[in-house]
Amino acid sequence: MGKKYDAAKKLVDKPAYTLEEAMPLVKKAAYAAFDETVEVAMRLGVDPKHADQMVRGTVVLPHGLGKTTRVIAIASGEKVREAREAGADEAGGEDLVQKIQGGWMDFDAVVATPDMMKSVGRLGKVLGPRGLMPNPKTGTVTLDVERAVKELKAGKVEFRVDKTGIIHCAVGKVSFEAKKLAENAQALISSVIRAKPASAKGQYVKSIVVSSTMGPGVPVDVSAVEAA
Repeated sequence: MGKKYDAAKKLVDKPAYTLEEAMPLVKKAAYAAFDETVEVAMRLGVDPKHADQMVRGTVVLPHGLGKTTRVIAIASGEKVREAREAGADEAGGEDLVQKIQGGWMDFDAVVATPDMMKSVGRLGKVLGPRGLMPNPKTGTVTLDVERAVKELKAGKVEFRVDKTGIIHCAVGKVSFEAKKLAENAQALISSVIRAKPASAKGQYVKSIVVSSTMGPGVPVDVSAVEAA
């Protein structure tokens, strides 16, 4: 991996850390020339192949992600105006669907009203692979477009377990204060714990690691964050 990585890895000298200890270490171990993203990886004791063990949800990170989320709303009538007033970067109906079909992708999140989902369905092949398809479970298919837009703008992120049973989610940037990173991470971890499927057996959270884009993983004490 290189000398810088090896030097950073030597800083991680304990089997596990609290979040309050881990985040200053993640910041110290980050060596890239850009403002690296800080990510939490949680290995869960679930089998995502079974629909009843799928773990997904959303959380509003108290300190956001350090970037402006570009939100669009696909709606009709009065809801278009509501979305714009709530801060949506673009809002519209069939015209917006056609714009996206034409290749426009200058956004990070999509909110849609239920009546527009038939039109939005045509965008499945474009939005689906990018994880942008509106979904009632994550609150992005809703009549309350004002709230949905505001939450996304405030730093709402979606998490979902991958096929190997791991959740990866960004919680900020290396330039954030360590305390804010720890609070964002705790908000995410608590949300994942609350999303535990009833059918999950045995130990639910098996391990948690925090790291920056290029830096080494810092193991987190699971029992400490579960108790928080």
